[in-house]
Amino acid sequence: MLQRSPVTILITGASSGLGAALARVYAGPNRTLALWGRDRTRLEETAAACRSLSANVEIASFDISDLGRMARELEALDERMPLDLAILNAGLGGTVPKHLRAEDSNRARDIALVDFASPVMAASILAGRMADRGSGHIVLIGSIAESFPLPMSPTYSGAKAGLSMFAEALRIRIKRYGVQVSLVSPGFIDTPMSQSVDSPKPFLLSADAAASAIRTRLTRGSVRFVLPWPFSIIRAAYRLVPRRISSMLLTRFD
Repeated sequence: MLQRSPVTILITGASSGLGAALARVYAGPNRTLALWGRDRTRLEETAAACRSLSANVEIASFDISDLGRMARELEALDERMPLDLAILNAGLGGTVPKHLRAEDSNRARDIALVDFASPVMAASILAGRMADRGSGHIVLIGSIAESFPLPMSPTYSGAKAGLSMFAEALRIRIKRYGVQVSLVSPGFIDTPMSQSVDSPKPFLLSADAAASAIRTRLTRGSVRFVLPWPFSIIRAAYRLVPRRISSMLLTRFD
C-alpha cells in the first residue's frame, strides 16, 4: 500500500551519515524537516543542503541520551508542528577493544540509552500523540545486529534486538489508531559509525544509497525490512545452524 507523502518530518542523528542522507532524500518543496543531532556545525551543513532543495528546516542540537530533555523537546516540537513522520535514527556503535575482557560499563550505558531507551521513549510519546490525531508514521532504525549475539558488540546487538521486539509490539498495539510503525534493519552502511569498526563489512552500502532505498520501501508501506537484501538470506541461514556451532563461528570474529 502506497503511503501519502509526509509533510512534517523529524529525523534524529541528522548530523552525518545515514541521518544526513535521509534528510537530503526527504527534502523538497512543501516539506518541513526537524533535524536533531549532537554536532551543531555538521547539523547546520545538513540543514543548508536541505534548504537548497527548497525544504523548510529547523534544527536542535543536544544529546538524546538526556532522556528528560529529549522528551521535552519532542513534546514541544510535536505541539508546535504535528509530525507526519518520525525517523528515529540516532545511534551509537563500535566494538569492544580486544584488550578488554568485558565492555566498559559507561560505554554500555551510553549505547543502551541512545540505541534503546531513547527511541523507545520517543516512539511511545509520539504513538500516543499520533493516535489522538488518527495518523502518523514512526520509523525505528535498527540493525541486522539484532539477529546475532555479537561478542564484539554485546550491548549494541542486545539493544537492537530489544528495539526489534519493541517495534513489533508497538506496531500491533497502535495500528488500530491509524499509526504505522516500521523497523529498518540495515547491514553495513559507509558512515562514521561503521568506519570505526575494524572488521570486514560485506555488502557495504553508501549512506545515500541506503537512504534512497529506505524511502522507497517506506513509501511502499513496508513495516519490517533488511538492507541490503543478502542479509535476509544470511539471517535465515543462521537461524538453521545449531547454537553450539553458531557460537563457535561468532567467537572467531571477536
